Amino acid sequence: MDLKEIIKPENIVYAKPRLMNDNPMHYCPGCSHGVVHKLIAEVVEEMGMEDKTIGVSPVGCAVFAYNYIDIDWIEAAHGRAPAIASAVKRLSPDKMVFTYQGDGDLAAIGTAETIHSANRGENIVIVFVNNAIYGMTGGQMAPTTLEGMKTATCPHGRDVKLNGYPLKISNLIAQLDGACYVTRQSVETAAAIRKAKKALRKAFENSMNKKGTSLVEFVSTCSSGWKMSPDQANKWMQVHMFEKYPLGDLKDI
Repeated sequence: MDLKEIIKPENIVYAKPRLMNDNPMHYCPGCSHGVVHKLIAEVVEEMGMEDKTIGVSPVGCAVFAYNYIDIDWIEAAHGRAPAIASAVKRLSPDKMVFTYQGDGDLAAIGTAETIHSANRGENIVIVFVNNAIYGMTGGQMAPTTLEGMKTATCPHGRDVKLNGYPLKISNLIAQLDGACYVTRQSVETAAAIRKAKKALRKAFENSMNKKGTSLVEFVSTCSSGWKMSPDQANKWMQVHMFEKYPLGDLKDI
């Protein structure tokens, strides 16, 4: 088969999602955000919802998400994405609405918005990228930072007597009656990526079927904040992060 035959659309097995722009990403090498972006673009495209999807991204590493996925976006104040998404979905129930948030945003300044949106059973999807650190603003301790984990604001490691315990926000959301689907996924291997995509598809379908709030947590790495190479970060995540934040469905009704 010559090159012209290989590049025909019907012969292409793997290609960049059509909704992904050609803009160079600002994420650090090895960052999980790029893979999660790709999965969202694939799911939206496969569902045929390109013109009916609205993403809400607040302050954080994903603040420029609108540059990479060609759908409608709204910028929210820090932590307020679920409140904005709730309003958008209520005003336009035919739209597929999701938030894209990090752990510092969702589990710290946005705790109230996250919990109350899920408790009301808003028909939205909350995409939660948990790398246990404030990746954009200098590597400070986040609510999900592990015990003993070193950050810019706890250089000797998180001390539970001083800083409290790591917050398992997805476990809390799973207890709420309005939450229909809560799951933890990762994207460090091909197998994990396939599972994560299925979880995202289920979450988006739930929102359109008016089942309530779905939260998809991605246990992720932050090579820059953790001061590791991408390979080292993935291995550290598998050993330490997965122990505290085990993968799998926490709730599925």
